[in-house]
Amino acid sequence: MDHFTFRDGKLFAEEVPVLEIAARFGTPTYVYCAATLRDHVGKLKEAFGKLSPRLCFAVKCCSNLSVLKVLSRAGCGMDVVSGGELYRALLAGVSPSDIVYAGVGKTVPEIRIALGEREGLEPVDRGGRGFQRLPEGPISCFNIESEQELAAIAEQARLMGVLANAAVRVNPGVRAGGHEYITTAHDESKFGLPVVQAEALVKRFADDKHVRVRGLHMHIGSSITQPELYVTAVERMIAMIDRLAEAGVVIESLDLGGGFAADYQTGEAPPPRRFAERIVPLLASRVAAGLKITIEPGRMVAANAGILLSRVLYTKQTGTRKFLIGDAGMQTLLRPALYEAFHFIWPASVAPQHEPKVRREHTDLPGLEACDVVGPVCETGDFLAQQRMLPPVAPGELLAIFAAGAYGMSMASRYNSHPLPAEVLVDGATVELVRRREVFADLVAHELGEF
Repeated sequence: MDHFTFRDGKLFAEEVPVLEIAARFGTPTYVYCAATLRDHVGKLKEAFGKLSPRLCFAVKCCSNLSVLKVLSRAGCGMDVVSGGELYRALLAGVSPSDIVYAGVGKTVPEIRIALGEREGLEPVDRGGRGFQRLPEGPISCFNIESEQELAAIAEQARLMGVLANAAVRVNPGVRAGGHEYITTAHDESKFGLPVVQAEALVKRFADDKHVRVRGLHMHIGSSITQPELYVTAVERMIAMIDRLAEAGVVIESLDLGGGFAADYQTGEAPPPRRFAERIVPLLASRVAAGLKITIEPGRMVAANAGILLSRVLYTKQTGTRKFLIGDAGMQTLLRPALYEAFHFIWPASVAPQHEPKVRREHTDLPGLEACDVVGPVCETGDFLAQQRMLPPVAPGELLAIFAAGAYGMSMASRYNSHPLPAEVLVDGATVELVRRREVFADLVAHELGEF
């Protein structure tokens, strides 16, 4: 479910016409709906309620501070994978006790921040709004990706005189995900450890004085539409928990990761309750006996909470193709070029007969024409859609790229020295600019030398 709807041929974000947003803030611009974010969190809580899970939003998919604040107020902790994401979560006011930290390349400075060090992290004054103190204390849990990483965390905990909590990331041998690049839980993956290796590592650190390893973590992939893949993975994790118990090691928490698919096309993704129907029965008795569950949703929460607005600059007809050349391209939304990902694209203002009833690659409406939607970047791979059937579009018109709230702005770049786009948050009839559009001076603000 999302809150982007057509009314009399005009696209609205909640109660606000997106034509007005584009006129006020320009393009390209990301637009997020707070209501959609809250709705998706609510559906997850309802579906998995019997497990009383801690929900930790995957910051990597949409890291805007205002979005994080909406999710935090809706009851989400944060799943971070870098020191920068940890800083963002803290700056958004998230309690460290509600933060879990994954990622294969944690540096010593990042580890120390996660263990509670805050020196040098106070934010600069932001627009005259003063300084904000960051929440103090260590994070809830490190999700461990390797033996050397665990040893490094234990050493820093020893030096700082604190106790670190950790869960070992296990690859249960399940291949899942919508693309090779987002399949993570197999033995060839750079993430986590195979079951046998992970089990040995937990036993080795069971009595460590500086890092408490009493959790297991898995993340089998992303854009997953098959609940049975989770069943297989969870069953293997349960078997591992039982083997460790026989060896005298009690596992107190299980992090199921994320990976639930989002609707890039209408009806593509099962609702959270479909996953919960298969997962909850496997874990309910163990939760009743004290096992704590964490879920790390990202795409399922944020994808359909955001759209990208792009202005058509020019149209061009070659011998075989019609191109719509816009101001948003691979520098603004990388997923089509990187993953060959589908995003539904439609004009923000259409004739009544062209209002889309569903968002699918093939739309059965009259008067459409095949177009390549491309951007301004000097790369052949700079496209958002190829041979997409669209209503007639003229230069100056506004296109909306749907399901862009996850891995859109967070993967945007300044390639070809294009400034980063603006971000806007809509809540009912309220519109707030939550990241200003960059200007050319921002492109060189950090460069040094004779200039």
